[in-house]
Amino acid sequence: MKQTEQAAHLADVLALFREHGELSRTAVMERTGLSRSTVNQRLATLVERGLLVPTSGGASTGGRPSTVFAVNLDGPVLLTADIGASGLIAAACDLRGTPLRRETIEVDVWDGPAAVLSLVVAAFERLVSDGRVVGIGIGVPGPVEFAAGRVRNPPIMTGWDGFDIAGFLQGSFPDAPVVIENDANARARAEAHHHGADDLISLKLGTGIGSGLVFNGQTIRGAVGAAGDVGHTRAVADGVDTSPLPCRCGNSGCVEAYAGGWALVRDLSEADPSIRHVADVTAGVLRGDMRATQAVRQAGRILGEAVADLVNILNPRMIVISGQLGECGEVLMSGLRERVYLRTHPLATRELVIRTSDLGDRAGIMGLALTTADQVFSRERLDRVPSPVRLEEAEA
Repeated sequence: MKQTEQAAHLADVLALFREHGELSRTAVMERTGLSRSTVNQRLATLVERGLLVPTSGGASTGGRPSTVFAVNLDGPVLLTADIGASGLIAAACDLRGTPLRRETIEVDVWDGPAAVLSLVVAAFERLVSDGRVVGIGIGVPGPVEFAAGRVRNPPIMTGWDGFDIAGFLQGSFPDAPVVIENDANARARAEAHHHGADDLISLKLGTGIGSGLVFNGQTIRGAVGAAGDVGHTRAVADGVDTSPLPCRCGNSGCVEAYAGGWALVRDLSEADPSIRHVADVTAGVLRGDMRATQAVRQAGRILGEAVADLVNILNPRMIVISGQLGECGEVLMSGLRERVYLRTHPLATRELVIRTSDLGDRAGIMGLALTTADQVFSRERLDRVPSPVRLEEAEA
C-alpha cells in the first residue's frame, strides 16, 4: 500500500476518535469501510505513536469482547493562545480540544507581537512542563491569511501585519507545527463541534466585532482571510446613516462604529467618564443602568440588520453570540433577533436558532485546539508528525 494511502487511512481513523471519543474495532470498520486487517494495522500504528490507547472491552457479539480504543488524553498536548485586544488565554488542550490547564494574562495588543508573544511563550512553558507538544494554535483579532500563517492588514494590531508568528514561537518549540487563525473563526469551529452544527455563524462581540463562518462543516475564510467581516459592512438602521461615524478601520459608517464595544464605550463615556472598557458597559447593563441598556439594545438592532444579510445569503442553521457584550443576554439578543427576523426571508429563518454561547471564554482555546489538530493530523501531514516530544527534550 502506498504511503499516502496509509497516511489517509491513519488520518481518517484518528479523526473518528477525535470526533466520537471511544470506538471499537468493529465500529471503525463500519464507519470507514476498511478491512479488519487494515483497521488493526492503523490502530496499532496510532497506539504506537501515543495518539490512541486501548480501554476496556466493548460489548461482545458472540465471541470475545471487542477491544475499545480512545484518544490518549494523558499524552500529546496542543498548546493554544487566544489573543484579544487587552488579554489572552493560554491553554494546554487534549486532542479533542478540551482544556487541561489554562492561564489568563492581561496584555495590550498594541505593544506589538514580540512583547505579546513573549508572554505566550512563558505561559506555554509553565503549562507543559510535564506534557508533550504536537502542535500550537494562535488566535488573533484580525484577518489571517491562513495558508501563509500571517496576519494581514489588521485594523487594531499595530506592528502585527505580516509578522512571522510561527517563526517566533518555533524558536522555543522547534518541533511543533504552528497554526495561526482568526479568533472568531476559532470560536466558530468550537461552536460547530459543540453543537454538531455544519452550518453556523459565530459572532464575537467584544472591543470589536468578529465573525466566523462554518458551512458544510468547513471554516469559510475567503481568498485572504477576510470572509464574513460583518463588523465592517455598512450600518443600516434608524438614525445611523445620516452622518456616518468614522470607524477605526479608516472607513466610515461601519457596523462596528455604532455597535462595537469600543463605540459603546465612546458614546457612554461622554456622560460617565468612569466607563472606560467594554466590561464597564456590560456591568452597567447587568445592574440595570438605563443608558447602557438602551445603547446595547440599539447595538443589537444595528448588528441584526447586518446579520440578516448573512442569513439571507448563507442560510445558517445556528447563530452563536459570544464575547463580553454577549454577556448582556436578552438586552442585546432581543434587538438582534428583532431585526434578523424582520429583514430575512421566512424560509431562511424557519429552522434558525439564535443563541448565546454556553462555552464562554473556552470557545477560543477549544476552537484553536480543534483547528490545529485538523492541520497537524491531516492526510497530508500526519506521516510527518514526529512522536510527541516533551518540552525538556526539545530544550536539551
